Amino acid sequence: MNALNPPDNARINARTAGVLYLIIILSGLFSEMFVRSGLIVSGDALATARNIVANKALFRIGFVSDLVMVMSDVGVALLFYVLLKPVNKGLSMLAAFFRLGQATILGINLLNYFMPLLLLENAEYLTSFTGEQVNSLALLFLNAHGYGYLISGVFFGISCVVLGYLIFKSDYFPKWLGALVIAAGFSYLIDSFVNFLSPAHASISEILVITVAVISELSLCLFLLIKGVRT
Repeated sequence: MNALNPPDNARINARTAGVLYLIIILSGLFSEMFVRSGLIVSGDALATARNIVANKALFRIGFVSDLVMVMSDVGVALLFYVLLKPVNKGLSMLAAFFRLGQATILGINLLNYFMPLLLLENAEYLTSFTGEQVNSLALLFLNAHGYGYLISGVFFGISCVVLGYLIFKSDYFPKWLGALVIAAGFSYLIDSFVNFLSPAHASISEILVITVAVISELSLCLFLLIKGVRT
């Protein structure tokens, strides 16, 4: 069997990364928009607890969806490293490490997401807590899960800035795509730090990251799926 020439290898790796990126986008949107947004009532522990208890299957599916997203992100980190190491091996490895750091934080952070379900299943060892206390603890873990996402956003933002620079320098991709990824990286960093340093302005940074990141990551995903790489 003849070995694939480098352009064919690059095209296959790019399109595989595109498929994984699409899985990340779809699973992430499902977990956030259709599960958490529908079940979690901000500031209302009782309503949130009732929603989770009434929709346990959906809550579990959201957990698995996030897990799929994290595993796909590990694959994307490897594929981007392979694609971009000819540009700069050290920076490509740095981008991969920061992306893997993000995936690690998200994976561990899923414990915060799953804990409310354990609390609300009325296990015998929880009888020392009142119902109100259990509901409050459940909402506390969900809030901690949200902050875990913001911490992972710092790692992802740095990864995107380095990745965008490599894409900008690479012959495989158009320069405008690299610029978009760099912009997305800075938007993630701004959103994370604003939430920790100035929560009153979090809604503004959230609009920024939603706008810039969606355009950037969707553009990257579509380019990888449709074009693969430039030849």
